[in-house]
Amino acid sequence: MAWFRRKVRFTDLSAQDQTKKREMPAGLWKRCDNCEEYITNDQLATNLQICPKCSFYYRMTAQERVKLLVDKDSFKEFDGDLVSCDPLGFDGYPDKMVASQKKTGLKEAVLSGWGLLEGRKISLAVIDFSFMGASMGSVVGEKITRAAERALDARVPLIICSSSGGARMQEGMLSLMQMAKTSAAVARMHKKCVPFISVMTNPTTAGVAASFAALGHVIVSEPGARIGFAGPRVIEQTIGQRLPDGFQTAEFLVEKGMVDMIVPRQQLRVELARLCNHLCTKLDRAAQTQSDSAPRVKAVSV
Repeated sequence: MAWFRRKVRFTDLSAQDQTKKREMPAGLWKRCDNCEEYITNDQLATNLQICPKCSFYYRMTAQERVKLLVDKDSFKEFDGDLVSCDPLGFDGYPDKMVASQKKTGLKEAVLSGWGLLEGRKISLAVIDFSFMGASMGSVVGEKITRAAERALDARVPLIICSSSGGARMQEGMLSLMQMAKTSAAVARMHKKCVPFISVMTNPTTAGVAASFAALGHVIVSEPGARIGFAGPRVIEQTIGQRLPDGFQTAEFLVEKGMVDMIVPRQQLRVELARLCNHLCTKLDRAAQTQSDSAPRVKAVSV
């Protein structure tokens, strides 16, 4: 019967909601991985990739960290043309390299060059975790080594911001050799008293943590960074013991003496400049003493 129709008690808004979702541009906001509050990407960018509500640290790109640390327009990249080959013919490796290059805008997982930090010339290398988990292959090790050698030749401080998931398995033994090569370069810097400041970010693990990243004159870390060699589960299974709470965090390691200081990201630039000035005092005095003690040739009139 036409007159007997059930009244509509509810309005279906699903279609309207879907329309609204489609109209909202993607990539404007995200849900914090720690506090689960919604934050905009603009808020993160303005706050140096730190959640403004719970202070959770997100990873920075290599370009963002260079911009954070060096004086404006002072960074000059070197070795930017170095690209990893496929020495083992590893299946899918070239495709992963191309995908990472498009994703990060880098040719490899490390960005290195000269820069000025509060007017002082430095050699800077920044490792980007977004590039294949910042795994250390032949090119990463070579660029780190060259950054150390340039700092040694110019007698300027070296700053390396590390982040890595380990060796690059696609390059096999060639990847593991980079641990020795980078450590040897840093050892030459120590011998000549050229300052090296290691900045460990989240995460710094495996081969990078067990080589050059742990050999700085001063080792700095960001709050909450995970630092270690093997993963906690692997260690527990190997030694058959439960690990302490907070194991492999920067806060735990600074108590044990492996990390010298924890510096919030907002203060990192100022603190690194202070450390460079302090460490370079001895270097500057040594250069001045050498200059004063050099034999001088008297002018002779003819």
